[in-house]
Parts: sequence; structure tokens; C-alpha cells
Amino acid sequence: MAHINCTQVTEFILVGLTDRQDLKMPLFVVFLFIYLFTTVGNLGLILVIRTDARLNTPMYFFLSNLAFVDFCYSSVITPKMLGNFLYQKNVISFNACAAQLGCFLAFMTAECLLLASMAYDRYVAICNPLLYMVLMSPGICLQLVAAPYCYSFLVALFHAILTFHLCYCHSNIINHFYCDDMPLLRLTCSDTHSKQLWIFACAGIMFLSSLLIVFISYTFIISAILRMRSAEGRRKAFSTCGSHMLAVTIFYGTLIFMYLQPSSNHSLDTDKMASVFYTVIIPMLNPLIYSLRNKEVKDALKKLIISRNQNFIA
Repeated sequence: MAHINCTQVTEFILVGLTDRQDLKMPLFVVFLFIYLFTTVGNLGLILVIRTDARLNTPMYFFLSNLAFVDFCYSSVITPKMLGNFLYQKNVISFNACAAQLGCFLAFMTAECLLLASMAYDRYVAICNPLLYMVLMSPGICLQLVAAPYCYSFLVALFHAILTFHLCYCHSNIINHFYCDDMPLLRLTCSDTHSKQLWIFACAGIMFLSSLLIVFISYTFIISAILRMRSAEGRRKAFSTCGSHMLAVTIFYGTLIFMYLQPSSNHSLDTDKMASVFYTVIIPMLNPLIYSLRNKEVKDALKKLIISRNQNFIA
């Protein structure tokens, strides 16, 4: 095998979403608003859950962690993406690109696994309500949150190290708005066969296992709900699971659209649009989904606002 003359890349250039100057400022305003809304929505949801004793339950413990992941997830991608609209050449250093890729993979994996943990929580709540406080004790809840964080961190670290130990000698221009594995692999002159196998293996195992947990949980949940004799009980059960089902459908649906579409329809522009949806839009939608559809969260938010106003007046 011939020796590759590898020139060390010290920085990358992110192409961004568009090169049209007339679209950059309107898009900057739109995505700045989305990011501010995402930040306020997710941090506000965490604050409401932490300050209201009535929300001190396993379901809201998982929800506060999902909100934290969504906030971090968005903050890893969106600020740098906003820079794409302001600068002629959006440069990111080699180390910053590695950090962004690692954090992106960590939080995306954590979100996927947290949604599976939340599905199991809903399964226990509806199918085994008498044993709920035993099966979902604080220790078990902590394990169901710690495991996704630990696994996602290790997988992200592993992939970031693999990617940034490759030799980049073709170009330093990334045709994307953030540092992602597939656009980076197009720039390397190293053999990427083993790296791609690791991507498909890790992503496949994580995606299929979490999706299987969600599918099995909701199969039992729907079966239990349909067996309920009380219409009010069925309505309450569906209301309890509705927000999570909607969040799961949007998140997994986007990933399925992106990674399982036919290769003939696959393009970088399609990748960018799908990436915008699950890196920017979904973190904004989750607090809306869980707050607008949840009476307890809305009541807690009203209570918090009234309390803050009274303290301010006093």
C-alpha cells in the first residue's frame, strides 16, 4: 500500500445551508428566534419541573432530562449555524469541529435512548400501576437516565476519535452547516471502510434497540388501554401517553426518512433539510408538545408565573 502524503488540516470551512446572500439575513432571524424559543422553552420546562413538588414523579424526571438534552443538542449546532449567515467564510478549527461532532453524537444518542426509557416508564404506569413506585423507584429512574448518558458519551468519544484520526488531504470545505461524520468522510483520503462499518453498526444497534423498546412498550400500552371499560380511563391514559407518542413519532420518523430513503433520492441538500429538522426544530417542538398537552405542566407554569409576579410586585 502506497504511503499517503497527509497534510495536517488545522481548520474547516462550513458551507452552511445556502450561498444566496438575499436569504441569509431572513434565515438568520428565523433561526435566531427558534434558538431563543428553544432555550427559553427547555430551560423553562426544567425550572417548572424542579420548582413544583407535584411534578416530583418519574415521568417528569425523565422529561426534565429530555429538556436538558434538547437544550444542549440545540446549543451545539445552532449558534455555529447562525454564524453561517453572518460571515462570508465560516471557519471552525480542527479541535472545535471534533468537539462539535462528539457533542452532537452524544446528545442525539442520549435523546434516542431517553425516549426509550420514557416509553418503559409509561408502560409500567399503565400496565402495572400498583407496582409503579416499586418498579420506577428513584434508584431505577437514575439508572435509566445514567445508562443513556454513559453509553452516548462513550459512543460519541469513540466515533470522534476514529473520525479525527483520519488523514484529511483533499479539501477542508464541509458541505454542511455543522461537523457531521458523513460530510467529513468525503474529505478524507484514508480508507473509510471500517469507519463506515462502525457507523452503521453502532447506529443500527442503538436505533433498532431503542425503537424496539418503544414499539413493544406501546403495543402493551395500547392493548391495556383498549381493555379498559371506562371511557374516562381510556381518555386519561391516552392523554398521559399522547405527548410522548407524538415526540417519538416526530424524532424517529425524521431519522427513518433521513437514513432509510432510497440512495437514488439521497442528496446533500436533502440531508441538510432533514438535519435542520432534527437538530433545530425538534428541540423547539418538544417543550411545546409536553407543555401544551399536559395540564399539570400548564398549571405548574401558571403557578410559577403568578408567584414570580407577586414577588416582583412585593
